[in-house]
Amino acid sequence: MERAMCAMLMLAEVAAAGACAIDSAAGGGGAVGAAGAGLKVWAYVGFVGLVLGLLALDLGVFHREAHEVKFKEAAGWSVVWLTLGVVFSGAVWWGYERHWLGLGLETPRYNTHEMAGKTAEEPLIELGEVTGAEAAEQYLVGYVVEKSLAMDNIFVIALIFSFFAIPGKYQHRVLFWGIIGALVMRGGMILIGGELIMRYQWVLIVFGAFLVLTALKMALIKGHDDPSQNIVVRLCKRFVPMVEFYDGQRFWTRRTVPPTYTLDTATGRMVQDPAPPGTLGRWAITPLFLALVMVEITDLVFAVDSIPAIFAITPDPFIVFTSNVFAILGLRSLYFCLAALIAKFRFLKPALILILAFVGVKLLLLSVPPYLPVVGLEARAGIKVDTTVSLVVVISLLVAATVLSVVLPKREEVARDGGS
Repeated sequence: MERAMCAMLMLAEVAAAGACAIDSAAGGGGAVGAAGAGLKVWAYVGFVGLVLGLLALDLGVFHREAHEVKFKEAAGWSVVWLTLGVVFSGAVWWGYERHWLGLGLETPRYNTHEMAGKTAEEPLIELGEVTGAEAAEQYLVGYVVEKSLAMDNIFVIALIFSFFAIPGKYQHRVLFWGIIGALVMRGGMILIGGELIMRYQWVLIVFGAFLVLTALKMALIKGHDDPSQNIVVRLCKRFVPMVEFYDGQRFWTRRTVPPTYTLDTATGRMVQDPAPPGTLGRWAITPLFLALVMVEITDLVFAVDSIPAIFAITPDPFIVFTSNVFAILGLRSLYFCLAALIAKFRFLKPALILILAFVGVKLLLLSVPPYLPVVGLEARAGIKVDTTVSLVVVISLLVAATVLSVVLPKREEVARDGGS
């Protein structure tokens, strides 16, 4: 747990540094802007403190003992994380409405002026006041988009666990540390992305084009890569000492032979026996560590898609950061709920493709018109799709995908149900 706390404290430093850097990159604001940026650091610190407390309860209390997470338990935790994610929008509304710790003041926002992006006086992204209702709506759209894109993560995680034959009782530990790493990586990516779009607003065109191309790639390329062919896994196997067995839920071991277990009559649990004399060697990684590496790589790949997607909603780093974190926190319990069922939702992936394409086009409509003179056309104001419209489109696509998957199941499922 101490390692998780260190990682999350590092995340707080990254996020806080990002807030100051982005405000600085935006320019303007003077002493008021500097004071606001200084106060916003504490908003990040407070949020990361909240996340640390939730993770401490999760791993230190509710999942202290390794056990296989059943559907009922996973469903309960999914409801908890989903509720917390939605309820936090109320905290966002309150914080921005009252400008708690400077939230909503001198905040990056997309400029709606008709000359936005066409003149230096009216940049595409400006610093201004963001109301509580506006911030809460942006957070909810970002949360729903990130949550929906995380669904595709579940396909790949299930493939990884199947390939490495990870016992069910150890899967939660891999996902827990995978989430910790994902939060730190995403915090760094949000810092970099936020500062880039404030300094070079044409980067939004790159983000939008990348999202559209990613949607096309997902539509045209079927299946996922074999984990054994991943370059990082192959390098680990070649240069890092490794054992082929599991040593409980440890990522590293000194055992050279598989552990044995004895039933503890007092507790009714299997207890690991001490290593036999002479069987301890040098430290080596277990398959559990390789699975963790693959989970981290998977999230990094998906983050490259999802981070630009949330910037299509808002350039406000606090909204981007908090919506990402809450969407990722519930991924573990969502995996245990849907891992066995996700394949039945045949229309989910097409819906995710459409969501990616939608946010990509939305970003291009906003960012391309001011740069039309580059191709010899007249500059125009960016077209901003209303946040409410974005929320309705994303939710409608997800609902439609779910309903169609139930009404129109795969042919093999219909044949199997008919034959049983």
